[in-house]
Amino acid sequence: MNDIFRCPWCGEDPLYVAYHDSEWGVPLRDDWALFELLCLEGAQAGLSWITVLRKREAYRRVFDRFDPGTVARYDQRRIEEILTDRGIIRNRLKVRSVVKNARAFLDLQEREGSFSQYLWGFVEGKPIQNRWRSLSQVPAESELSRRISKDMKKRGFQFVGPVIIYSLIQSAGLVNDHLVDCFRYDECFKMQ
Repeated sequence: MNDIFRCPWCGEDPLYVAYHDSEWGVPLRDDWALFELLCLEGAQAGLSWITVLRKREAYRRVFDRFDPGTVARYDQRRIEEILTDRGIIRNRLKVRSVVKNARAFLDLQEREGSFSQYLWGFVEGKPIQNRWRSLSQVPAESELSRRISKDMKKRGFQFVGPVIIYSLIQSAGLVNDHLVDCFRYDECFKMQ
């Protein structure tokens, strides 16, 4: 496997490599999994993704496996309990945003049918196939991520700036940002 070319951002950390090889860029259409990803992307703000990946199981534990219905009912006491857990990034604004986003998520599901339909509607249900040759070409945000961010903010979501949303749509496969020489580029391309 060492002679396989991967996107260089994942380095050699086994957790990062596994994430790159099996999750990143795979079209994700499950509401619950998308909610988890949205929350984790918000937790990443200002940090590296590997930091969040290393804490993912702790996040799943403290946020009831990211069940939006359960998380939406959290009160201030529960938020304070979560903030004592050393397994997560203990940022009060980020923790509160998970609860607010759960409420906005449920409201959006009720209005739109599903979060997946809503999100994938921005790309007409089909991933955008970029053709980047180097990491320097991959943007931190795009017109699409700015449009989604603006709409989500209007709907009450937090920690959904254009950079966070671009990370979300990369991770969830709405855009295929594997470099064209990466072995996963063609694999994700075929998953449309």
